[in-house]
Amino acid sequence: MYRYTVSSGIHMAKTVSFHLQKGGIGKTTISGTLACQSAIDGYKTLLIDVDPQGNLSSWFMKDASRYELADVLQGKCYYEDAVVEITAIPNLYLIPTFAIGGTLKLYSETKLSDEPFIIQDLVHSMNDDFDHIILDLSPGLGRLERSALISSDEVITPMTPEVFGLDGLEIFIEELGRLRKNLRSNLIHKRIIINSFDNRIKQHRDILNAATEGKFIVYKIPVDPHFRKAQEAGKAPQLFKIRGRGLKPATAEAFEMLNTDIWS
Repeated sequence: MYRYTVSSGIHMAKTVSFHLQKGGIGKTTISGTLACQSAIDGYKTLLIDVDPQGNLSSWFMKDASRYELADVLQGKCYYEDAVVEITAIPNLYLIPTFAIGGTLKLYSETKLSDEPFIIQDLVHSMNDDFDHIILDLSPGLGRLERSALISSDEVITPMTPEVFGLDGLEIFIEELGRLRKNLRSNLIHKRIIINSFDNRIKQHRDILNAATEGKFIVYKIPVDPHFRKAQEAGKAPQLFKIRGRGLKPATAEAFEMLNTDIWS
């Protein structure tokens, strides 16, 4: 159930997703922090939690919401009813997924095969309402993740500086090729983010060099414990401070650069 509007053709929100078939790489941290940066810069930004674990929603929402993403997809409410305004971060909005009692996983396993383009339809219906849309996906590559990917203009791959991370990237590139062919998607994949990077460690430098040898634009985000503290407080990492300390300057600079490059 969506409220479709006739687009003027002038404004089209760009939609970006973050994905790799591997957990523990900081995907939710990166997507959430990027959304905060976009909102701080004055853009009306929507986060869509497409992960049945609902970690992104747990970060930004401390109070219960009536509706979640699965309700929108199943026509139980309009998307406007499910959008939550994150009042602590002006310009930031969220369509949540409930970690407890949520039905997104069940929906993806039972009904999504009959409507693989439903997330794409949802995103298109919101184009006039937001400047930037960011999707946070679960680590798998099943029906739910594929539906989210084909709804995106660009997918960005976060990875940690490990040898197995490069293996996972190669597998994802192959899967993405099949996705583009079978579902006729023009999804762009040209950026990699190496998370928890430490230039003092040789393996990290080697992984960075190997990643930059390919066709990808590579960004590096240093190890920064401030992310966890900001998430626990339900705050934007860029705005949250403890005893006057916030993100490392290198971390803040990395997100400012990433934010500028993605949306330009």
